[in-house]
Amino acid sequence: MNVTLSHVSRRFGGFQALDDVSFTVRSGELVALLGPSGGGKSTILRIIAGLESADAGSVRLGNEVVDSLHPRERRVGFVFQHYALFRHMTVARNVAFGLESQRLGKRETAARVAELLKTVGLQGMENRLPSQLSGGQRQRVALARALAPSPRVLLLDEPFAALDTKVRSELRRWVRQLHDDTGVTSLFVTHDQDEAFALADRVIVVNHGRVEQIGTPLEIMDQPATEFVARFVGEANVLVGTGTSDGVQIGPLVVPRDARVASDQLHVVVRSYDLKFWRDDTGGTATVQRVQLLGDRVKVEADLDGVGPLFAQFPRRSSLLHGIELGCRIAVEITTARSYARQG
Repeated sequence: MNVTLSHVSRRFGGFQALDDVSFTVRSGELVALLGPSGGGKSTILRIIAGLESADAGSVRLGNEVVDSLHPRERRVGFVFQHYALFRHMTVARNVAFGLESQRLGKRETAARVAELLKTVGLQGMENRLPSQLSGGQRQRVALARALAPSPRVLLLDEPFAALDTKVRSELRRWVRQLHDDTGVTSLFVTHDQDEAFALADRVIVVNHGRVEQIGTPLEIMDQPATEFVARFVGEANVLVGTGTSDGVQIGPLVVPRDARVASDQLHVVVRSYDLKFWRDDTGGTATVQRVQLLGDRVKVEADLDGVGPLFAQFPRRSSLLHGIELGCRIAVEITTARSYARQG
């Protein structure tokens, strides 16, 4: 079931929550809406579900325009950030609640509930209350309830935000497997890029109510379409450069010029892993300010002559780290960079 938004806009008072948003989620895809808090991601989900209405534009599920349909008629499953389970109902009754609109018999309902609880790994917990479950288990109940009516589309609004790091990581893997098993078209909201990249087939980057870029995780990371995407995704240095006939001059460094950018006043975005540092006491162009161990990686912060702070990360046993210490001089090479015209 394709999900298509065409030129959707939504304003709340004086706040423009969505501004001419258009995209298509293909049937069977798992797509992430990624962006900072307040960027419009949850509003998109709520408009698809029919919990909010758009001021302009339309939503199609498959070939059907659903703007005038009641949420129940859209057959969309919705999983909220804070579970929204009924505290006085058992696990089984919470899941069965999603089946009420289908008016199934008791036997069919019980069979569907049992099937779903097995699918989400909660068999044997049918009679527990939500208060007797862990956060991860509650979220699995919420997923089972959303899947119970066999929705055409599954929407998840920051489904892992309330969970601790370890549980969140485990549930991500489980949700990806669940999606692969069910094949239901799914769209989830997150501001966590690791989460988006670990789960999604494609990522839609949203900022200030507009779509900045749509692509695979690799495309978003390696080919950011805008400066916002380049800054938001991954750890990056943002340097000021000047276009020359030889490339882009950044203090003592020159990097290849990006032919798609006409301006000579540039912001150059360099990922932390797209740099090489090595000790050079006589011809170095930067001074090491800090060396920080980060598990199996080492972050080196330096001051580039005439430019300012610059940082890179290396595998802990990289030969490039040999001799690098606080205060030493280093040579710097930028292996890959993206340029964007400076505004203002």
